[in-house]
Amino acid sequence: MSEPPTDLSGVRTGPLRAGERITLSDPKGRRNSVVLEPGKSFHTTKGGISHDELIGGPEGVVVRSVGGTEFLAMRPLLNEFSVTMPRGAAVVYPKDAAQIVVAADIFPGARVVEAGVGSGALSLYLLRAVGPTGRLWSYERREDFATIAQRNVTGFLGGDHPAWEVRVGDLVQTLGPEPVDRVVLDMLAPWECVEAVAGVLEPGGVVCCYVATTTQLGRTVDTFRAHGSFTEPEATETTVRGWHAEGLAIRPAHASTGHTGFLVTTRRLAPGVQAPQRKRRPAAGAYGADYTGPRPRNIAPHPADADPEPAG
Repeated sequence: MSEPPTDLSGVRTGPLRAGERITLSDPKGRRNSVVLEPGKSFHTTKGGISHDELIGGPEGVVVRSVGGTEFLAMRPLLNEFSVTMPRGAAVVYPKDAAQIVVAADIFPGARVVEAGVGSGALSLYLLRAVGPTGRLWSYERREDFATIAQRNVTGFLGGDHPAWEVRVGDLVQTLGPEPVDRVVLDMLAPWECVEAVAGVLEPGGVVCCYVATTTQLGRTVDTFRAHGSFTEPEATETTVRGWHAEGLAIRPAHASTGHTGFLVTTRRLAPGVQAPQRKRRPAAGAYGADYTGPRPRNIAPHPADADPEPAG
């Protein structure tokens, strides 16, 4: 087996070792994930590549298949591994993981709660950010997803991370009493957890919610506003567009990574402190008669919600 990195960051240096995962890229940029095993071969339509030719050598080399096609051999970066690893649930893509780490201000030594561990992609980024001196409690309702996530994380890191604990169960029902600095919610209904996380989040702490639809976005923002113990939520979306640059041909790439999700970020106020009244009122009809979500405290009830006047 491959020797794990000493700091459990997942970063390996030195010669390629048996048991290590590498990426083989062909001339068209297509990538193949391979675990090196003595005596084995990676087979392609252009012929096989012997693992023994790579084991013991440096990364960043070019190997030639039996059919003559050249492949570049590199250790996978975390962003490459996270989008190709085995999945139980959809993964948080690198562009959103990067935004979460920055928007939630995840720092070395931070105490972080993550809910919705999925396949473990975001957990890897969070563990790198908190380091061995921090703490990451990852909550997952489904035990099969939790098992896949643990396998992915330990496989990439090369061992168990001392800062990580996976808890199977509903966050609201099983959230521990430990005070935390940051909360990251990647789930269908993060608004159901607002009261629970408010009870453990330190004043000034950050909550970052990752949601997929505008309906989830609106419900999450309104719930934080209605709770009153958080700053005005900030909602964002990130898109990434590549560029083609060859000689005088400089243009946007044909493909881009568009919508994958929205981020809602807010901070915890001190106990007993209410958020200041919003200066800008919402547009007329924003909270109509058919609106069933939480109504911010500075928004008057819709006339249709009022009790009917007594007859006579």
